[in-house]
Amino acid sequence: MGKALELDESNFDSTIAQGVSMVDFWAPWCGPCRMVAPIVEELAGEYAGKVNVCKVNTDENQDIAVKYGIRSIPSILFFKNGEQVDTIVGAVSKQNFEQKLKNIIG
Repeated sequence: MGKALELDESNFDSTIAQGVSMVDFWAPWCGPCRMVAPIVEELAGEYAGKVNVCKVNTDENQDIAVKYGIRSIPSILFFKNGEQVDTIVGAVSKQNFEQKLKNIIG
């Protein structure tokens, strides 16, 4: 079973640079973030080797959150080879995430 990668200033850019990445911007005090967390972990397992499924704690990594204009959490950003290609804001179903990933992967 995969586990979502925790990203910070030291590994964010290098992780999203290649392939497809899904990055969950969250905080421990955020209720909707806690609702999305199990889905993110499931996807990390199901898409292991195909997608970098990652998490960024916005309380600990404010510079990254500011760089990507995160105003509401959870915000899930999708990247392909370092380029942001899609975004989901708020708690949504696993199917919504999977549809976005399928569109990006091709």
